[in-house]
Amino acid sequence: MKQQRLSDQIAEKLEAMIANGNLLPGEKLPAERELAHRLEVSRPSLREAIQKMNSKGLLTTRHGGGTYVCEESLEPSFVSPLISLLSDMPESRYDVLEIRHALEGTAAYYAALRSTSEDKEKIKRCFEVMINNHGSPDPMDEARADAAFHLSIVEASHNVVLLHVMRGLFTLLQSSISHNLDKLYTLPRVFEPLSNQHERLMNATIEGDAERARQAAQEHLVFVEESLQQIDREEVRKQRALRGLTA
Repeated sequence: MKQQRLSDQIAEKLEAMIANGNLLPGEKLPAERELAHRLEVSRPSLREAIQKMNSKGLLTTRHGGGTYVCEESLEPSFVSPLISLLSDMPESRYDVLEIRHALEGTAAYYAALRSTSEDKEKIKRCFEVMINNHGSPDPMDEARADAAFHLSIVEASHNVVLLHVMRGLFTLLQSSISHNLDKLYTLPRVFEPLSNQHERLMNATIEGDAERARQAAQEHLVFVEESLQQIDREEVRKQRALRGLTA
């Protein structure tokens, strides 16, 4: 049997790091010297592996700017056609929330059981970033920080399939209801409950209470769905009132 080249072995290690969430979409790889030391390989072999991953579309190297994980290459194949569907059928956006409801409870459950100390620190950091983004000039900054927080918990479940499915769902969610997400994070009546729910979810996960983590995730998503539906109803009332004024 033909012996596998060292560069292919390195490429497989890097692909595994991407698959399991150790390297995230858009993330910059460590400096070449540091990464070679971490992987215990030579720098020429590492360079060759990176070139192979560039050709596969998994990494992109910017002249003088380092090497990054390609965001597009990690988007699940089901996402693109569903973005068009959601655009044509706005009501189906709630189907995304229903699936997220089912999967995130499971993710939180396993994250509570499996999360490492490093996972827990990342969850805490993501929570702090999310809270600090409140009041940002662009409300979508907070929405993106919210997604990063939830994905940090999914990563901590150490289920690779679940992680990639959830990444796709967040892409769909932000593409299909970005207008309402803007408003969700600017409503005073919503921010405090959301913050409390996120904190309960974080604490249950970090403390290893799997059932409490599952329940916290599910209660949070029920609140999000109901809040978005209320925003939809308010938008419909405003549009009807506007049409009445201009008739």
